[in-house]
Amino acid sequence: MRKIINEPDAFVDEVMEGIFAAHASQIRPATTDNRTLVRVDSPKTGRVGIVTGGGSGHLPFFLGYVGQGLCSAVAIGNVFSSPSSAQIYAASQAVSSDAGLLYLYGNYGGDVYNFDIAAEMCRTNGIQVNTVLGTDDLLSAPPERAADRRGVAGLFLVYKVAGAAADQLLNLDEVTRIANAGVQNTRTMGVGLSPTILPAAGEATFHLADGEMEIGVGIHGEQGTHRGPLESADQITDRFLEGIAGELKLTDGARVAVLVNGLGATPLEELYVMYRRVNTVLAARGVTIAHRFVGEYVTSLEMAGASLSIMILDDELEALIAAPAASPFFQQGTTETISAANAPALVDASVSAFAPAPVTTGKRSAARQLLIERLPAMSAYGEELRELDAALGDGDLGITVTEGSAAVAAALSELPEDSDAATLLRAAASAFAAANPSTFAALVGSGLFAAADAMPARSELGLDELVVALQAVFDRVSEKGGARLGDKTFLDVLHPVIEALAGTRGSTEGATVTAAARLAVDASAQLQSARGRAAWQQERTIGHRDPGAVAVLRFVEVLSGE
Repeated sequence: MRKIINEPDAFVDEVMEGIFAAHASQIRPATTDNRTLVRVDSPKTGRVGIVTGGGSGHLPFFLGYVGQGLCSAVAIGNVFSSPSSAQIYAASQAVSSDAGLLYLYGNYGGDVYNFDIAAEMCRTNGIQVNTVLGTDDLLSAPPERAADRRGVAGLFLVYKVAGAAADQLLNLDEVTRIANAGVQNTRTMGVGLSPTILPAAGEATFHLADGEMEIGVGIHGEQGTHRGPLESADQITDRFLEGIAGELKLTDGARVAVLVNGLGATPLEELYVMYRRVNTVLAARGVTIAHRFVGEYVTSLEMAGASLSIMILDDELEALIAAPAASPFFQQGTTETISAANAPALVDASVSAFAPAPVTTGKRSAARQLLIERLPAMSAYGEELRELDAALGDGDLGITVTEGSAAVAAALSELPEDSDAATLLRAAASAFAAANPSTFAALVGSGLFAAADAMPARSELGLDELVVALQAVFDRVSEKGGARLGDKTFLDVLHPVIEALAGTRGSTEGATVTAAARLAVDASAQLQSARGRAAWQQERTIGHRDPGAVAVLRFVEVLSGE
């Protein structure tokens, strides 16, 4: 790994420190951890606050589009990982006025779960929140599942129209309508030529042989839908145009906005070679490019590659795309000099600081002691889980599980020895979700909170309570993520574990819980992933063990001592 960094674990924090130092006249933090960034003139009476967010590693995406005519605030996570719900909520509070909030971000599981939690927190305090998800990545799901698609570079165009509408002081319903129109009229296709390397992992997110390209690659390094010999710029661009024209009406008389985007390590000259082809082909179709953007707008660290985004414009969208905008990373037209609003005190948005008031039973908790002693052993499986996740996702599961396990052990150590089951589960939920915010962490954290709510008052965490708790986790994760048995998620392993614990395993009655988990991992490997980032790779997932399923297996092995 050759990167200009200091300590990998400090990478994101030092990036944020540098951004605030360089651009203090335009943006400010809202939280003490510097993981939130807001317009200095927020909040403003009558202006809808647009809050976005996601993982770091994509500059200028997310962080770069907070400013006039753009978004109002952003919450940022670790590289390719979601921000926490507390960070999103703090950013929301910092820009909330009487006009309400629009959450506008890409369709990634961890972001969705954490933004949903933050929205509930806002509504509890009387703040109206609407949500619009970017789903422009054409190849990440077929047309009949368009709502499952990723949000990638085309989301910049949606920021542009929604941000302009908000700055014109349109109401929340109108800003939401315009954002939805932008999403519906935008499609993106991309190509990867080399992988990216996560600073904390030090390993490539995928591998390409010399002379190969990957069509449909995701901005976290997720594999695409086609791998083959590298084609010419015109051939690649024609692929993109053909695919996008299959869903947008690129016909005579249409007017469009075009974004040719570099993924981090592609020379600007190559992007202009692509734009030249886009211009030629669309002109031959009678399509007018009313607005064009060429450069690095949404990156993936040092990934080589490019994407093409097209938005079909009507009169309203075209006027909004043309409106002035200004941020530290983007400038269009002439904007007024802004002055800072009265900035409130910074908020501590660390969810790990959440400490449930302990409820005790008067009896030393064996479950607490077991977890404290054995969870640190999960560190042995970090590399295995990273490799499995890199094959199907973005490679961060190893960090999520190992750091989350250590955080849970540390949090439980701070509790009284006789803490009841609900106290233990709430502490575990907040610690695991906060240690390395991600889709898996958010789902597990949400599930553990549900498990805590299912516990009888002042009960110990014994076998009966464990069965109830795990069933609550299963139900909450299924509800939040939409996964069902057979979708090739960790639920396919959690279910037989619950049955084995309850003694209702049927044909394998009497088998250990660990054996049940191992059988389930092997069986689910032959399925095609239907949920999460792995689902975007479709049939390529067959034969691969699901990384979340293996994580559950390792938890069972560690806790059972088998």
